[in-house]
Amino acid sequence: MSVEFHKVVKRYGTATAVAGVSFTVEAGTLVTLLGPSGCGKTTTLRMIAGLELPSEGRILIAGRDVTNLNATQRDVSMVFQSYALFPHMSVLENVCYGLRRSGHSRDAAAASARDGLEQVGLKGFEERQPSELSGGQQQRVAVARALGGKPSILLADEPTGNLDSRNGEAVMELLQNLHREGATICMVTHDPRFAKHAQREVHLFDGKVVAEEDLKKLMADVHA
Repeated sequence: MSVEFHKVVKRYGTATAVAGVSFTVEAGTLVTLLGPSGCGKTTTLRMIAGLELPSEGRILIAGRDVTNLNATQRDVSMVFQSYALFPHMSVLENVCYGLRRSGHSRDAAAASARDGLEQVGLKGFEERQPSELSGGQQQRVAVARALGGKPSILLADEPTGNLDSRNGEAVMELLQNLHREGATICMVTHDPRFAKHAQREVHLFDGKVVAEEDLKKLMADVHA
């Protein structure tokens, strides 16, 4: 499914995090949001997910206006940099959690969760606790959880940011495989190794979309 932003603004009190952003993510593409810290990347991603609602503008998913719909009313899942796993739950319970909250029966949630864990290479890890997993394995659990409802759009906020090079590449390969299967993926990353896999880059600076060459100049001015 496609994502469209039309002059989207997000304010927090007197501070403007996103200032009139417009762009389109075509269905089935892998897009990265690039820019310095504080430029509005994560806020933009969270507005696609419905975790934040815009102050102004419109957001469309597959042509449907979802501007004022919350996260549970969108066919979207998100992978966070921090993994966000429940430490007191098993791997299977962590993946089942969102499915149960969205109305799946216990058996249906467990079946979907097992499928997701197998897809990310964690079959046989169902009863382990997050503390028994490496960082790379925990991030793969987070991806499996995001895949549980078979979303048409997968969002990833620095999914490799807390991982070493080997585990980061493994998670990125997993996302690429999902993209090849038809998923629309929108990802925030600071790592140029992973950004190069995108079919398109959206460059942000001070809450606005800018051209790549303009971003380079603005960043050079900041560090001058």
